[in-house]
Amino acid sequence: MPHIPLPEHLPGITGLLEYRQDSAAPIRELTQVILRGPGTLSFAEREMIATVVSHANGCRFCTAAHEAVTNVLLGESETCNLIRADYETAPISDKVKALLYIAQLTQKGGRYVTPAAVDRAKRSGATDLEIHDTVLIAALFCLYNKYVDGLATQMPDSAEYFNALGERIAVSYGRRPEGYEKPLV
Repeated sequence: MPHIPLPEHLPGITGLLEYRQDSAAPIRELTQVILRGPGTLSFAEREMIATVVSHANGCRFCTAAHEAVTNVLLGESETCNLIRADYETAPISDKVKALLYIAQLTQKGGRYVTPAAVDRAKRSGATDLEIHDTVLIAALFCLYNKYVDGLATQMPDSAEYFNALGERIAVSYGRRPEGYEKPLV
């Protein structure tokens, strides 16, 4: 049961963003820029960061949502399952493993990111921009995770909901032009 009245048909972050659209606009814009804007990390790699951080924070809604987006972008679900279980042994590049490590350190606290972790990422081919964006994505998802769980938003039981959400978010983090009067599924 949410701590404040939220639309029942809008679980998770969507209900919160609709509740306060004035603060939602810059949040959506920042998310669109860092997760869908120009950069050398693929959209799927950015979503992997969101998934790993959300999973480490224990945010079930955000983990399920961003795992679904990653699956859509990759066109399969096995990789994300393996990343969530142990990204160090998952079938991803050493660079992405090093960046996920930085994301996990950021999730614990910004001061946990060490020169050794950054050096590992650079030795694996990560650019300064990729390291920057990894920390920013991780920090932003810590905010989202606390926002979603701190207000006890609803968690859908349906995998169908997350599949539909993943398809929508894979395209854009912007507010749906038609609004949110009707449920996603």
